[in-house]
Amino acid sequence: MLDINKEIKQAMLDKDSVKLASLRAVKSAVIMAQTEKGASEMDEAGMQKIIQKQVKQRKDAAQIYIDQSRQDLADDEIAQIKILEKFLPKQMDESEIKTIVEEVISSTGAASMADMGKVMGLVNQKLAGKADGKIIAQIVKATLA
Repeated sequence: MLDINKEIKQAMLDKDSVKLASLRAVKSAVIMAQTEKGASEMDEAGMQKIIQKQVKQRKDAAQIYIDQSRQDLADDEIAQIKILEKFLPKQMDESEIKTIVEEVISSTGAASMADMGKVMGLVNQKLAGKADGKIIAQIVKATLA
């Protein structure tokens, strides 16, 4: 949270409205999560989940804008995604994900689509924050099929 506050101040000084809007949205989501009933102290993993959720929302919004031929609005969303991704760990590419999926499948003895839930759970634990869930699911389906 300290980095985000520092980055917000720097964005204000630089008059960078896109960066400022992105970081304020993250800060707002963090504060909302911290004030929810039964919420505990925010740790690094919790921050990453919130930022990932913000990135996913912006990707979805950008896709909608592109579908509606509003490239100007999509460009704003894409710029915000690039800013937020700086706060996340480096994303793995598909070949690295496939290697992890194959390791999990061989270690669990999964053989069919019936084992997809078990495989997905273990792969998501190993790749927490390092890969998009949709990509993981596609690779698991393709490998188990």
